[in-house]
Amino acid sequence: MYFALLGSALLVGCLLAVQASANLQLTKAVGTPYGASTLQLGFAAAVLAVLAVATGTIGAVALVPDVEPWHLLGGLASPLYITSGILLFPRLGALAAVGLFVTGQMFASLVLDLFGLLGLHQKPLSAGIVIGAVAVLAGITVIAQPLKTRHVGWIGLGVVAGAVLPVQGAINAQLRADLHAPIAVALISFVVATLAIAVVLLFNRTPPPNLAPLRDMPWWGWLGGGCAAAYVTATFLLIPEIGAATTVVLTVTGQQLASALIDHRGLFRMPRRPFTPARVAGLSLLVAGSLLVQFG
Repeated sequence: MYFALLGSALLVGCLLAVQASANLQLTKAVGTPYGASTLQLGFAAAVLAVLAVATGTIGAVALVPDVEPWHLLGGLASPLYITSGILLFPRLGALAAVGLFVTGQMFASLVLDLFGLLGLHQKPLSAGIVIGAVAVLAGITVIAQPLKTRHVGWIGLGVVAGAVLPVQGAINAQLRADLHAPIAVALISFVVATLAIAVVLLFNRTPPPNLAPLRDMPWWGWLGGGCAAAYVTATFLLIPEIGAATTVVLTVTGQQLASALIDHRGLFRMPRRPFTPARVAGLSLLVAGSLLVQFG
């Protein structure tokens, strides 16, 4: 059973790379990344609402008025991460974009752990963590080397989008302690996320989403919402069973391996970017660095 849980963590990490690729098809159909993010997050919230009803945990939502207001803000990270994936994957490639996400995740989790922020236990600095951080930096430097100067802004966006995920996890952990219902917590997180991106869509000067082309979109264009719901729910369920560090390492590793495969094979109609020795070396450094940061 333990090894099945480890495999599940690796799989849900792969889903994050699939999510961003599938969302590109949704974006092409509706014509705006903000519209695609709104649809994807709304779909994920609907899936989680059905799960909450099926598992009998929907009643936990009634406790929301009694929790600290900032415990509800974890969902704000999802619109930024999802929209960033839609914008970055076609511009930088799956591996480079995910590498930036992972870099942001690793360094944000380091800050949270070292300073004991957002209710987390403080973690002492060690040689392994320092070496891991250097390896992550070296890995993303190798992977991002082919990018041009004009990509600097996109690179910064990728790092920030990755950094908000550990913050989201820490905030949602506080909400889970309040509600004692992981699926209800995930539902609330996605409802907040959907409302946030809907407000952005409403006030942003972009054309409204065109829903008519959705019927011609590949069926897997809807996978993004399911992948997002599966990732958030699985991480809530896996952390108590196999530990936070193991969960983070395996999901991040799955995310990187899946993105490398998507790039190499040109899956999900992505531009094909074959493996090169430099890209393999960069990926290896990212995976090794992630392991050292979490277990160092």
